[in-house]
Formats: sequence, structure tokens, C-alpha cells
Amino acid sequence: MALGPKTQSNMFTAGSGFKFKGRAPAGPSGVRVEHRIGIHAPIETIWDILYDVERWHEWNPLYTQAQGAVRTGGQLTLTLALEDEAPRVIQPVVYEWVPNDQIHWRLKMMGGLVSNTRFLELEKLDEASTIFSNGELIGGLLGPTVARRMGRKIYRGFQAMSEALKARAEAQWQAQGGDPTSAP
Repeated sequence: MALGPKTQSNMFTAGSGFKFKGRAPAGPSGVRVEHRIGIHAPIETIWDILYDVERWHEWNPLYTQAQGAVRTGGQLTLTLALEDEAPRVIQPVVYEWVPNDQIHWRLKMMGGLVSNTRFLELEKLDEASTIFSNGELIGGLLGPTVARRMGRKIYRGFQAMSEALKARAEAQWQAQGGDPTSAP
């Protein structure tokens, strides 16, 4: 089942000749839904926008209200707005963040039967070009069912957020004297 350009049901595959003693180490797993976009702005400009959660409501169509601080163990309060769905408040916990690189959070729903690992990641291509990866691993016992039912809506939400971030970052960089090459 394809949910977008990048979907994947297993995050780790051992190379040939590699063997685990006992069970393989546990890590995030599940159905992967991801949208990637190129942004013509420095990674620092994009990071400043992502890190400022309190201002997400100004530009982010996926999370129309947001509170909290990006810090390990910090809880965010986000209003999630997916197409054709009533907005709902979620409270994920940040489990990892690296300045100018990534923000990861986890959210358990339905008594832990659905466990989501959300990632916002930046990859610097050069001084004024960045790839933004915006995605989620939908896991848990009911994760695949939720992914089948909601995957396309989630992907379109990620796409809208990515495009809004791109527009804001490129406009901000241009206002600071940069020269993005993307068409408005």
C-alpha cells in the first residue's frame, strides 16, 4: 500500500552476514509516512521557525495551535487539523532534538494500541539549500489499521505543513537579504 513517495513498514534491515544474539534491538517501527521538500534557505533560518513552536499557528496548517518547548521530555500541546476531520488536541512528548537537525516526538493513543513516532528533520545541502523531511512512524498493534484508514490524510497534512514551512522560510530569508531561487 503506497501512502506517498516514501512508505516503509520496517526501519532496520541487517546487512548480509550480520547476526543478532537473541532478539534484534527494539527501535521505532511501523508504517512510515513521509513528505520531503527542498527549501532554498539556510538551515538555521528553517530551524528558527521549527523551534519556535509557540508561533506555529502563524504558518502551520497541520498544527493550528501549539504550545510547549522543544526539550527532551517536554510535552507539547498541539491542535491537529487533518482534512475532513474535526481538529483535536494531542500531547506528544519530545524524546530527542538536535539544533539545526531534528525534532522527534512520541504519542501513544488508544491506550497504547497506536504508538506514533513523529520526526521533523533537516539536511543541509549547501549554505542556502536544505531538505526538510516531515514524517511519522505509525506503530503499535493497531498502527497498520490506522495507517490504512488515515495515511493519505496524514500525508497531505505533512505536505501542506512542508509547503507552508518552505514559503515562510524562503520569504524570511529573502527579507533578510537572501535570494531564494524557488518560484513563489
